[in-house]
Amino acid sequence: MEATSASLLTFGIAALLVSWVLLLIQSWKEDYAWGLCTLILPPFAYLYGLFRLDKAGQAILLALIGVILIWMA
Repeated sequence: MEATSASLLTFGIAALLVSWVLLLIQSWKEDYAWGLCTLILPPFAYLYGLFRLDKAGQAILLALIGVILIWMA
């Protein structure tokens, strides 16, 4: 694996992880049930973010950047 691909993959995974943590924090603030769902089933965090773009829009944008970085690797 080239250094560029490894860097893109690493930054993409890090961006996805940070976005999940941000969505987890926001969902716990909103409702206990959403927080528990996002903790146990991480795809629900992104579903929550899509429904609540006003509060979780930055985290969804960060996740999109992470997916693009992984796709570029």
